[in-house]
This record gives sequence, C-alpha cells and structure tokens, in this order.
Amino acid sequence: MTGPDPSSSLLHLLTGDAPFALIARDPDTVEVLTGDVVDVELLSDIPLTDADGRHREVLALVPFRQVRERGFVCHDDGAPLRCLVIGERTILPRAEVMASLPSSPVELEGAGFDIADEEYADIVRRVIADEIGRGEGANFVIRRDFVAGVSADPRVAALTWFRALLEHERGAYWTFAVVTDGHIAVGASPEAHVSAQDGIVTMNPISGTFRHPAGGATADTLAEFLRSTKETEELFMVVDEELKMMSAVCTDGGRITGPHLKEMSRLTHTEYMLRGRSDLDPRDILRETMFAPTVTGSPMQNACTVIARHETSPRGYYSGVAALFTPNGAVQGPTHDLDAPILIRTAYLVDGRLRVPVGATLVRHSDPYGEVGETHGKAAGVLGAIGAIPRDVPAAPADADPDAPVAERRPLAEDPAIAALLASRNDRLAPFWMNPQDPDETGPFAGRTAVVVDAEDRFTTMLAHQLRHLGLDARIVHWSRVTDTEMDAADLVVSGPGPGDPRDDDSARIAAMRRVVSRRLHGGAPLLAVCLSHQILADQLGIDLAPLAQPHQGLQKSVDVFGEPASIGFYNTFTARVAPGTTARGLSTVDRDIPIEVAADAETGDVYALRGPAVASVQGHLESILSRDGMRTLERLIAHAL
Repeated sequence: MTGPDPSSSLLHLLTGDAPFALIARDPDTVEVLTGDVVDVELLSDIPLTDADGRHREVLALVPFRQVRERGFVCHDDGAPLRCLVIGERTILPRAEVMASLPSSPVELEGAGFDIADEEYADIVRRVIADEIGRGEGANFVIRRDFVAGVSADPRVAALTWFRALLEHERGAYWTFAVVTDGHIAVGASPEAHVSAQDGIVTMNPISGTFRHPAGGATADTLAEFLRSTKETEELFMVVDEELKMMSAVCTDGGRITGPHLKEMSRLTHTEYMLRGRSDLDPRDILRETMFAPTVTGSPMQNACTVIARHETSPRGYYSGVAALFTPNGAVQGPTHDLDAPILIRTAYLVDGRLRVPVGATLVRHSDPYGEVGETHGKAAGVLGAIGAIPRDVPAAPADADPDAPVAERRPLAEDPAIAALLASRNDRLAPFWMNPQDPDETGPFAGRTAVVVDAEDRFTTMLAHQLRHLGLDARIVHWSRVTDTEMDAADLVVSGPGPGDPRDDDSARIAAMRRVVSRRLHGGAPLLAVCLSHQILADQLGIDLAPLAQPHQGLQKSVDVFGEPASIGFYNTFTARVAPGTTARGLSTVDRDIPIEVAADAETGDVYALRGPAVASVQGHLESILSRDGMRTLERLIAHAL
C-alpha cells in the first residue's frame, strides 16, 4: 500500500482556503494538520474534548496578551488565542515535501527595522539605568520588528518560506507553518518552552547568543563567546527564572542537566534542560509557565511591566507559544501531552505585511550597540533562511575534510575544548538543583510549618521547595492576601524577595512587607527575611539602605556568613550598609532589647546576613542555582530562627 501523494496533498493546501499547519519535529518527516479554527478567550477554554467528551488534538497559537490571565500587564492588541482543532493528521516524508513545495524567492518591499539602530540603543541605555539600575529586575527583553511589504499570494509565501527553512535552517526544535484566515506564521523555533509527556514536564532555557562571523563559526571564535561573563550570567539568570516555574508546577521542583549548544545556521546558543514530575492539566502547566524569561525577563511580573513601558506597540504572538495538545490515552491524570515551542525566529504575514520580531536580553553588562547587533543577527537568522538576504556558508573545523558536505561536518559541541568549557560552567552551580530533589518528610525541620510571603518574585516557589526538602510543610501566600491569623499560626514566616526600592513609601507592596517583618520581629516569632525583606528588616533595625554603584543582578559571590564561607547568588540593586568592621547591632523597644549579629563585607560594610532572637535574614538568594552553598546556609539560618 502506498502512502498519500505529497504533491496532491500540498497542492490542495496551496490552492484551497482551508486552515492548516505543517510541522517538522524530526529530520525525516513533516506532519500535515488540517481541521477547524476556534478562537477562545482563556487557556482553560482550549477545546480538548468534543460535545460528547471525546478527547481531540488541538494546536493553539497563544499570544503574548494571555499574560493577563496571570494578572500581568501588556499592550493588548486583541490577538486571538487561536485553536486549530485537528480533524486529520498526515505524516509525509520530508524530502518529498520539500520537492513538492514552491521555491522561487518571495520579493520583499520597503524592508527594514521599525525602530532605528540608534533609537534602539537609547532604549537599551534607559532600561539598564532606569529599570535594572533601580532594582526592577535582573534582565529584560525588549523587541524591535523587521518589517516589509509582500505582494505574493500569502499561501505561496508561507509554503515557500517553510520549504526554505527546512532546507537552510538547522538545529530548530520546530520548523512550522500555520495558515489560518487572515493570519500566517512561519518559523524555525530553536526553543521548546515547555512540554509534558507521561507526567514528565520539560523546559529548555536557551540564552547567550553567538552571532557567527562571516564564513561561519569556528571552535576558536565560539570559545571566546563561551568565556564571556555577560553571556554566561545571562544563561544562569534564565535558568533561575525557569526553575521558579518548574517549582510551581512540579512536585519534585525540577532538575537541571546541561549545558548544551544549540547550533543554528547563523547563531549558536547555550542551553540547559529542566525536568520534573507533575500531574497538572497541561493547560494549567502552560498558564503557570507563561512566558519564557528568555523572551521577557525576570522577575516575570515586573518584566511585563517594563516591556509595557519601553515597547510602544503590542507583541502579537511574539514570545507566546505554539502549543500542541495530543491525546495520550490516559484514563486518569492528564489526558493530553503538551509540546509547546516559543514563538521566536518566526515570520508573520498579515494583510500583505511581513513582520519578524526579534529581541535582545538586556543585563547589567549589556553594551547598547552589542544588543543592536544581536537583534540584527536574530533577524538575519530568519531572513537568511527564507532567502530574503544572502545565506552564510559555515566554516569547516581545522581538522575537517574540506571536501565533506556541510551537513557532515562535526558539530562544534564535539570539539574537546568546547565540551570542556561547557562542562566547567557547572562548577559554579548548586548541586541541589543538579540532583533529584523530592520533599523529605524526615528532614531536620519535619513537623514544622512555614508561610512564605510572596512579594512578586517567584523565587518564592524555589524557596518553598527547598523548605519542603528540609522537612517543613511550606505554603506560599501573596503579599496582598496574607493575614495575621495565618502568619501567627505558622512556626516560621519566610518574608520573601521582590523587585523595587525598599525605601518606597508609596508602594502598597513594600508597606505590606514592612508589616510582615515588623509583626514577626516585634512579636518574637520566628522569621527568615530574604533579599528585599532583608533590606526592610535592616531598615527597621536602624541600618542604612543605599543603592549599589553596580547592581548585583545574577552575581555570584563568596561571603562570610557568621563564621562560615558561603558561595551565594545575589540579585540586588540596594543594600543595607554598616560601618566596616561592625559585627553587632541592637534594637530596644518598650518590651525588650533585641541584640542583632551582623555579617557584613569587611571593606564596604554591605550587610550579607543578620540574626538575632528568633530572626535571621540574608541578602543573597539561597535558592538560586548560583548558590553552591545555598542549602547549607538556609538550614543554618532556619535553625537559628527556630
């Protein structure tokens, strides 16, 4: 029996008007999906069952505006949460699909960026100074769009670009074309945002962008990139941010493996894999992980606010996901598996206008013109693949056969020096997150309860997971909902980290965190204060607060914590500061005296930790992957507070 004829199948898509999707997820085949389009308002409305309760397969294009479901802000363009309810799936050989698709170049008219290079560089400067420099977060992704006019038939353009991506792009997680009424998306996404299969959730943070030089990448040029502090810290920060999400949806918190290289035609990225177990509905997993920090920033909620301040137009589907929900035959538990790549490296065609959105991750080390160049490189990755600009030919390794086809040349990741550079990155990371971590009911604080007060930084999910690993029954409560009753009932209150200036008298969130800290401190009830809350505690103890000359966003430092050295990750723009050499502080109230020990930098006086009767605090993030000694230090501080 012969299979379907690719030529007739694809000709029908080319000349018809029915919606369809083409997806290439492996080297040999292309999935052809056809069905009906349904637009819904919420992720929970994605129609995974029909009127009779039968499970069905759905491909959903999730726009950035869905962050509203998490209470985050955005420029709302009304982009629909578009679902292709799949009626028929056909799997075709990739080579035959390519041979059947159109290949003549699609002409572009009036092509260029919507924001000029100098204007974008100014945005980078403002974000570093006004956002990162004022404690609003560790990193932010600001986009610009490459735009052009397209006079070709939209379906012809879509299938032409899809063919070109299949032929010329490499390393993509999904290569796809989704064609629906009035909207076309064609891309080669390098990054799986989240997947769930048989109860295993996987996330794939990718960050650090190496733009291949003319002639292609070599081991020497890549090695220089891998030694970059900026690029390394950028990757660690997004891993931290995605671990926050994993800790929210996975019972075992999430384990990291890697790093690996993601080699593409014009760009190479570094990446990790995160895996954990979850029994949540895949739509709930998708909601809790909206959206990837690699295309938004961290902390996520504040990143959305910063994006709205510095991007003047809506994102559409850029930085959203394409989510494929496939029935898995399960009777109990999740009935669908999820596969959801990030919508980046994607060309959108609407009403004759091509739009290729690209963004750069801005951190404290960012060079404005370097970030301008990164957006050019990312746009070129798509435009070169689809033939809109000249394509690069990769350079061969020094030991390669010069006559060997490009496809047969050894991946750079196999170079011994490159492999050693990648492996050395893990020497800096916390072993806790590299190993399986189930909750430990026999931990040192078993039988105790903890309330973790969330100040809008989901590092609290990682903290709560670590607390459970130490035996505590830990529950997270948002700052706006925490009550005196539930705090008083807890053995330990962990007052959490968050963005912003701890001196801000106009912030309801800061005021609420002050109340949490004050109630536990003056009531003599066990308190652990972290980062922002540590600064608030210091302020209540009469210790000065000041902005750092250089923000410590994603910075790893070895500090002395009450006589024991500890390697800890810091994400702070403000610090508590005492006179160098200060080791003690006292607070007198009408009820009692509170003696406080101070652990501070011997030269600057920056305060790293505080402890006193039933209270302890730390400036760093013991839950971060950058905190090699995080669990040991956390256990010490909790033991003191309790």
